[in-house]
Amino acid sequence: MKRVLVTGGGGFIGSHLVEALLRQGHEVLCLDNFFTGSKANVYHLLGQPRFELIRHDVVEPILLEVDQIYNLACPASPVHYQYNPVKTVKTNVLGTLNMLGLAKRVKARILQASTSEVYGDPQIHPQTEDYWGHVNPIGLRSCYDEGKRLAETLMFDYHRMSGVDIRVARIFNTYGPRMAVNDGRVVSNFVVQALKGLPITVYGQGSQTRSFCYIDDMVAGLMALMEAEDFNGPVNLGNPGEFTILELARKVVAMTGSTSEIIFAPLPADDPVQRRPDITLARRKLGWEPGVALEEGLRPTIADFRQRLGLGG
Repeated sequence: MKRVLVTGGGGFIGSHLVEALLRQGHEVLCLDNFFTGSKANVYHLLGQPRFELIRHDVVEPILLEVDQIYNLACPASPVHYQYNPVKTVKTNVLGTLNMLGLAKRVKARILQASTSEVYGDPQIHPQTEDYWGHVNPIGLRSCYDEGKRLAETLMFDYHRMSGVDIRVARIFNTYGPRMAVNDGRVVSNFVVQALKGLPITVYGQGSQTRSFCYIDDMVAGLMALMEAEDFNGPVNLGNPGEFTILELARKVVAMTGSTSEIIFAPLPADDPVQRRPDITLARRKLGWEPGVALEEGLRPTIADFRQRLGLGG
């Protein structure tokens, strides 16, 4: 049994990770300031003796005794990270510095939840870990993209200078139950619009591509990376299955039985044209690859949204 800290543990990915760690018998400290996370995501865990909830912002230092740290704290959707871009940068930089300082002090292994956004609007496809990216440093998405890139820099500098035991995961699009209704991500947008009978908003012509990894697969990948020996990353975690946004929209409409029409809107600034992970390294180093197909994962995701929106059926 380990004592594990999960920052951002009240978020979508964080809450699923917390549950998985508890199932393995670990003692879990869930830290969140609930800026984008939700108490509802972990409310059902409050009575468990090995679970502890801490309301705290990683931008401020904290003293804890832990064996492992999963640093997931950061707004992760454009709607949320662009709401207060300076706060997003602070979370990525000061928050990561504070967690690295804690890891150094207590000799804990620390995993940084980085992102496919470090590749920006990629000029190679699919993206491999040795690609340095194509990122606009002064755009609307820069607070997140460059913030995560700097967080990776800090991780490796602490590793080289102080021997901190680090792991870096580059997370690609992830979906599943407990996604925030208003997070602005493409899966949640489409599902909510379809269930409410609203027009499905596709940006551009819908020809841009994304890959979608189901939450259970992502959590398994993060845990495999944390437990891997002699491997720091960075490593891509995502599903290499590639779909156009228009394909996703049509699939969601069909699976929800919606009468929503698909409408088109201008493409947002710096929106990547293609996004798909090369997971060769994850297969080789972690023995990990996703097993849940998009349609299989969409079923429980749609059911969860239907229940939370009070639409029944």
